[in-house]
Amino acid sequence: MLVKTFSGAVQGVEAQTITVEVNAGGNVLAGKKMYWMVGLPDKAVNEGFQRIEAAVKNEGFRLPRVKLIINLAPANLRKEGSAYDLPISLAVLGSTSQIDSKPLQDYLIMGELSLDGEVKPVKGILPIAMQAKKQKYKGIIVPFLNAKEAAIVEGLNVYGVKTLKEAIQVIENKSEIEPFQYNASDAFTKTKNIYSVDFADVKGQENIKRALEISAAGGHNAILIGPPGAGKTMLARRLSTILPPLSLDEALETTKIHSVAGVLGADTSLVTTRPFRAPHHTISDVALVGGGSNPNPGEISLAHNGVLFLDELPEFKRSVLEVLRQPMEERKVTISRAKVSVDFPASLMLIASMNPCPCGFYNHPTKDCVCGPGIVKKYLAKISGPLLDRIDLHVEVTPVSYDELSKFKATGEPSEHIAERVVQARLLQAKRFSNFDGLHSNAQMSSPMAREICQINKEGKELLKTAMEKLKLSARAYDRILKVARTCADLSRSEKIQVNHLAEAIQYRSLDREGWAG
Repeated sequence: MLVKTFSGAVQGVEAQTITVEVNAGGNVLAGKKMYWMVGLPDKAVNEGFQRIEAAVKNEGFRLPRVKLIINLAPANLRKEGSAYDLPISLAVLGSTSQIDSKPLQDYLIMGELSLDGEVKPVKGILPIAMQAKKQKYKGIIVPFLNAKEAAIVEGLNVYGVKTLKEAIQVIENKSEIEPFQYNASDAFTKTKNIYSVDFADVKGQENIKRALEISAAGGHNAILIGPPGAGKTMLARRLSTILPPLSLDEALETTKIHSVAGVLGADTSLVTTRPFRAPHHTISDVALVGGGSNPNPGEISLAHNGVLFLDELPEFKRSVLEVLRQPMEERKVTISRAKVSVDFPASLMLIASMNPCPCGFYNHPTKDCVCGPGIVKKYLAKISGPLLDRIDLHVEVTPVSYDELSKFKATGEPSEHIAERVVQARLLQAKRFSNFDGLHSNAQMSSPMAREICQINKEGKELLKTAMEKLKLSARAYDRILKVARTCADLSRSEKIQVNHLAEAIQYRSLDREGWAG
């Protein structure tokens, strides 16, 4: 008897329906294999039949000694993981006439089975639930712990089951399990923009806070340069708290990526805050950009709509840093394999930090640098020019004085207040770029567009000319200064770029100054 159930597979961040076909019939010769799994399954899928056999028996059913052919269609798409255990087991039971097979056509089914019949959670449920709604299935049957995540998709009946027997009861309409109810909009409104850190915790460092406010307001990438213990990491970790709140659409898009990567927390169904990803400097190229035989998102995509923080930037392998260049420009990652090519979104802000030299004390106000001649230049040379060209703000971080630290009751401006100014600046930019598709912030402007939009008066031109000559700034600094100055003007609600906005922008080009590294 031939029975079909339906499941899903994820390619990139999109899902595709998988048809699970099981044909039962024919005697099995003694000592011969009783099942054949076809349709390009990986080892985890193939091994699933051993789990299915034990689960079926432990739930009170039987597995007759008949020949079973299991096909996962389309056959040219590689199937990975353990999520096909539940749909295969239901198709096997249907094909051996132990359950009513007709209702199986109405559901999209996902889940891993344990040996006792328990249904365990799997990754990638959200895009598969979206596919179930698109294909107009009656409902989706998923592990109980994945039900809240799937229920984000409105207008879809989601049944969270804990055991194989519960799944059968849902199929045969004999269960008291009701469709899982979850109001994503209400949950998003209640929990969005709730962070465990705040700029109010930071004492002193007002100039660095200002630089990060400019970075957030214009979507500018930034690098923090300073000695150990100056607060670079602490400040960077608070950047996401002053970015504009996620919209519901952005939250769903971000959640989908995290679901595919399997990094959603057990109690998390919807990502409601801007992601902050901080990979260690030993990370590989594939872990950063994404990849694998069936490509999975990397740290770049997990930081989509948020912040990617690279601490101790020169310590990262050069090959790792170079893979950042294309995603930072195109705001997506394209991963190509022999049989498939997928795109992962990667619209992020890059924040990096570094010591100015190996010992960390070059340009320190009180401590002497012990690095030999040329060592500082060699250290900075680990960061390529093309990557540095994509960083708008170079911010020098100095240690906080004892007087600032000793003010026990003193607190800085809270993130909430800074975020209000950032949001207002972003609204001005949204209006300015309303006629440009895919352009949302000043940092995304091309060089010709920056020179057209960021007009400066005669005084400003003289100041910029003087700065270029006196500080010996490189040519690549010119456009960056214009973009940052435009953001400074937006923060002060100024229609035109003033001289003070240009002066502020010029100070954020430390690494472009000739002779900065000795």
